[in-house]
Amino acid sequence: MPVAGYHLPMATAGLKVGLLGGSFDPPHRGHLHISQLALKAYGLDQLWWMVSPGNPLKQHGPAPMAKRMAACRDLVDDPRIKVTDIEAQLGTRYTAATLRALMARYRGVRFVWLMGADNLAGFHRWKDWNRIMQSVPIGVLSRPDEQLAAGCSLAARRYRRARLPAKRAGALPFRSAPSWCLLNGPMVDISSTQLRNQGDWISG
Repeated sequence: MPVAGYHLPMATAGLKVGLLGGSFDPPHRGHLHISQLALKAYGLDQLWWMVSPGNPLKQHGPAPMAKRMAACRDLVDDPRIKVTDIEAQLGTRYTAATLRALMARYRGVRFVWLMGADNLAGFHRWKDWNRIMQSVPIGVLSRPDEQLAAGCSLAARRYRRARLPAKRAGALPFRSAPSWCLLNGPMVDISSTQLRNQGDWISG
């Protein structure tokens, strides 16, 4: 269910927009760090945090949507990063359906799907993952010790010819899908799971 006071963001044709989906349960400075890295490396104009109603691959539900959205807004201090509840607004649950709805609504916007290297390693378990790969360019953000596993994943091997070298990362938004680029760099060593285990955040 959409959160009161939140609306679909504005974007015009030609704008380069990164999409970072997740439960953000809770959001933390690691999310902010990879967002700013992606904005710079891929030359994005905006980056949308897509706070999901729930992850279909996770057994237990996250904290209430309004709580997670408010926490994201409190954390974000970069005007290029937009906190959204897009999936709740569109009524979609899976990434492939969300992308299809976004591309129909925002014609001409250059979307880039963003994910961590750990997600690329398990990407083949996502619903309609081949369709996602063939819909939009994908930017993958990796810690140094995750790069090998990501590069050996089923998705990376199947789409090896579509890989864009990291030194050309800025061209990714202009590439036709399938196209993906793996960035390797320092990451903030913190996770939402750690924060929940520390008792700093109570999930639903």
